[in-house]
Amino acid sequence: MPNADSPHQLGWISACYFFFFAILGVLVPYLGVFFEHRGFDAQEIGFLLAILMATRIIAPNIWAMVADKTGMRGQLVKFGAACSAVAFLSFFYHGGFLYLAISLSIYTFFWNAILAQLEVITLESLGDNTEGYGRIRSFGSLGYLVFVVAVGFGISQFGTEILPYVGLTLFLGLLACSLSLPNTRVVVDRTITTEPLKIDKGIFWFLVSALLLQMSAGPFYGFFVLYLKQVGYSESAAGVFVALGVLAEIVMFMYAPRLMGRYGVKTLLIVSIGFTAVRWLLMAFGAQYLVLLSISQLLHAFTFGLVHAASIQFVHQRFDIRHRSKGQALYASLSFGVGGALGTWLCGYIWGDGSSAWLSWAVAGACAGLSMIAVILIPKRQPATEKALSH
Repeated sequence: MPNADSPHQLGWISACYFFFFAILGVLVPYLGVFFEHRGFDAQEIGFLLAILMATRIIAPNIWAMVADKTGMRGQLVKFGAACSAVAFLSFFYHGGFLYLAISLSIYTFFWNAILAQLEVITLESLGDNTEGYGRIRSFGSLGYLVFVVAVGFGISQFGTEILPYVGLTLFLGLLACSLSLPNTRVVVDRTITTEPLKIDKGIFWFLVSALLLQMSAGPFYGFFVLYLKQVGYSESAAGVFVALGVLAEIVMFMYAPRLMGRYGVKTLLIVSIGFTAVRWLLMAFGAQYLVLLSISQLLHAFTFGLVHAASIQFVHQRFDIRHRSKGQALYASLSFGVGGALGTWLCGYIWGDGSSAWLSWAVAGACAGLSMIAVILIPKRQPATEKALSH
């Protein structure tokens, strides 16, 4: 059941999504360019960006245990936002490789306290009205879209050193919005015996698929802007292309509940991941052509929009109230953590001096193909889950 104050609370949650993903719109596409400007090579950039992903392997699970034990999810969002803002101040100092590696580790440890708890708060506030998730989550996409374009033009005009200033401003905005989230604690009746987490075959293959899919996104998360610069586009043009993908994602979030109700989660995951494989191959062999690059970015609607909406619902339905934070954290740590770190590190290794950049996208396409096979291997039984997810 949603809270009595749900409409008010959902407004602040939407604002938190806006700032959280606006920060990602600043850091994900442009952090590689930022590091390059500070003198790091492709292998060092790949390793630094892998740290950004790797902390998701452990940190979300630590925060999830705290959240599920205390029920203080809103407080953890506030704490994570405050500590992330303080840690982000380290970006203003021009330190070396080790300095930035330590800085990223500390900053992302607290950063990872936020999203999983925000997802749980959102879905619990919505109650049975899960169709509202796409509308709320689209505010995050809007924040990403606005700032990925603005920062792209800003870098073209003022250089990459504007990133720390823009990033800190957004962190403070996130903190300000999170302060309005209620401090109520989720009360769980601990007299009821809770079974430990169980991973059945369906969950297992889903997690394998999620890991491989995020591994395939390594070149996009870490080297997309660098790749487009190599092909001949400017940072501002790259920002427009990223925004095109996010715009497609926003539209998809609006239609995702209807599509899941009509076709089912498994079918949509297979189709979406198949389109993802096509997308990365278009990047490998057709990024220099405006039309093919545009098509590739429009496919972001499937790569992230539809896959993410289906996956969040899938995870939410599989775990009861005692384990929801753990479930979201497990999904985040294995997919965005292990998969994202491996994909980003591997891309930096393949990239080399830039002459093999296309190969990193081809390998990404292969990873997406394996991810699709993993979804196909999910057993057909689970009628209750499929029915719940399609509503």
